[in-house]
Amino acid sequence: MDNRLATLPDLLMCKNGIQVTTAADWIRKRRPEILELFRTHVYGREPQPLSVRFHVAEEKGYMGGKATRKKVDITFTGPYGKGVIPLLLFVPNAIETDKPAPVFLLINNRDNDYLDLDQEEQDEFWPAKAIVDRGYAAAVFHVKDVDPDEHDGFRNGVHGIFEAPGTPDAQRPSDAWGTIAAWAWGASRVMDYLDTDTDLDANRVAVVGHSRGGKTALWAGALDERFAMIVSNNSGSTGAAISRGKKGETIYHINTRFPHWFAENYKKYNDRENELPVDQHMLLSLIAPRCVYVSSATEDTWADPQSEFLSLKLAEPAYRLLSAPGLGTHSFPQPETPIHGKKLGYHLRTGEHDLKEYDWHCFMDFADKNFNY
Repeated sequence: MDNRLATLPDLLMCKNGIQVTTAADWIRKRRPEILELFRTHVYGREPQPLSVRFHVAEEKGYMGGKATRKKVDITFTGPYGKGVIPLLLFVPNAIETDKPAPVFLLINNRDNDYLDLDQEEQDEFWPAKAIVDRGYAAAVFHVKDVDPDEHDGFRNGVHGIFEAPGTPDAQRPSDAWGTIAAWAWGASRVMDYLDTDTDLDANRVAVVGHSRGGKTALWAGALDERFAMIVSNNSGSTGAAISRGKKGETIYHINTRFPHWFAENYKKYNDRENELPVDQHMLLSLIAPRCVYVSSATEDTWADPQSEFLSLKLAEPAYRLLSAPGLGTHSFPQPETPIHGKKLGYHLRTGEHDLKEYDWHCFMDFADKNFNY
């Protein structure tokens, strides 16, 4: 398949040299081992909130009666204060009233202009009306409400709530959580709320992210098994794409441009990808046997579509071990020809690094099949 295979860690080989051959050994031994490697070397360690509370600040009809709009404040506390994550949610009214709605949750790393759904033209990045028309609830939160995307020494956002004020960067543990882990933590706090809303089906929640949000969605899905489907769009380096031999953005590039995104330990692997004890197919494997969907764009060479596709293929052994089939093909697809396996999905869209309505309809087609909707 690829000459990089010789340098990759063995997905099913435990650190003690024993090969995993059963689902039980994967669940009890290898999966926790891989999760620990990612916490130590890449994303860092997330804390647990001291408390989480919810307040529905608004609930009213919207979209000409097609949906109910809810604005929810999710308040959490840590040792050094509290924070609030505002959640915007549209629940479809046209579906069977006796059944809760499945949910698409977007981790938003763009501006909020498109959230004004009274505008005549809607932004494709979050086509809430199209999502509702398909029978799904459309939910969104903004990453800046969890942790602003800037390197200020981990004093703002959620980091300042869980770390002692004035702690110098040099005194943070080398496996302390970075901003991507903080955003993933925020997605789990949103999931805490979705679990309580009887209008929603918490067993059918898909979490979606684009670019840095796509990296976040994958880590959130690896940590939080309540997410039934994880969608990573154009996530590239330290997202869906294999790091070894990757074209475009490398570990060095991403750590240099965004030094706050990952644990300090990750910088040890700048230009040393082959020494990293994990690679991104192992991240996708942590989601097995739940659904994973990866999408790429033809002009997004920085993310490297071939490496994103390869990651899905290399995660297949974990899925098969858990009685879930793979993609069903070894061939990299042509644009606009989605591959929808039972638990793994992929498509390549013509165009640039972006999240388009075409992508959303592919995600929903895949969810229709897997959520039996």
